[in-house]
Amino acid sequence: MTKVIAAEYIPTPAGAVSALPGPRPGGHAGSMSTATRTRAADTGRTVDSAVAVEDLTCRYGTFTAVDRVSIEVTDGELLALLGTNGAGKTTAVDACSGARRPDGGTVRVLGRDPAEHRRELATEVAVIGQESGFADELTAIETLRLWNDLHGRGSDPDAMLERVDLSAGASKRIESLSGGERRRLDLAMALAVRPRVLFADEPTTGLDPASRRTAWRLLRELTETGTAVLLTTHYLEEATELADRVAIMDAGSVVRFGTVEEVTAEHEAVIGARLPRAVTGLDLPVLDGRPELADGRLTIRTDELQHDLHRLLTWADFQGIALEGLRAQPASLDEVFAELASGREH
Repeated sequence: MTKVIAAEYIPTPAGAVSALPGPRPGGHAGSMSTATRTRAADTGRTVDSAVAVEDLTCRYGTFTAVDRVSIEVTDGELLALLGTNGAGKTTAVDACSGARRPDGGTVRVLGRDPAEHRRELATEVAVIGQESGFADELTAIETLRLWNDLHGRGSDPDAMLERVDLSAGASKRIESLSGGERRRLDLAMALAVRPRVLFADEPTTGLDPASRRTAWRLLRELTETGTAVLLTTHYLEEATELADRVAIMDAGSVVRFGTVEEVTAEHEAVIGARLPRAVTGLDLPVLDGRPELADGRLTIRTDELQHDLHRLLTWADFQGIALEGLRAQPASLDEVFAELASGREH
């Protein structure tokens, strides 16, 4: 848990859960429109986005970890910030939450600079960091009660633990909780403060599949009640399931941005099946996509998934051929990441 002194948010480098205090790529990846740009509340201007980041730059010595990134998150939206290890995701979230000051650009959360206005944002923003920093001697329920007392919230601690399937661990000391249980306690504490903005840095890492699904449900509940969520994750399925929009970072910059459908639109769908070895490429029907047949394994890469799948099925039915192991897969984020990895290799 983030250390709290006199109920003021004090970020720690590894942060667990803390109460602090939409996205368009910018900089190298694009820029925000004037209509949606958040403007600083402390200058008396209006606020159009819950989180607005423009030309964010963060350096460690001579190394640029985040390079002129611009994103925004609106009320009730979940933006997934994706990228491989070292892409700059956590550094960007740290700057958004106020845990570090940027070396360039601006960050506004609910119209304020999070590094300068921690107290004003303390009851409206929550952070789930990659590592828990709870006091080991406290139990899970004691930790949650203390959290509520510090932030003046009336959330029932027992109910919060039940929502994250941690009731059985309520009396366990923090030092005895498993990694997955600590992540669930992180989530319970974030829910307890009923934030307007949630920064969640890989919140489901270490969770079993059932607990991950529970976390997804709770994150959906937050966005449905208006919370803006900036999420980082290595689970592409998680981003596909939850995100309204995604921003993919590579080498510190946002290189892809939009809905999952928009980001994957430039990539082909894939149809696959096993055919009798007697079948040759000349026997296949005319397709819009590019068929490849080797050792009885058929792969079709196509921009016309439904059309080519229909033609293939019709042909197989007419020829009396069984399409063993038939699969039809729309373009996914996996292909996007594979392309980025291939680009780095070359």
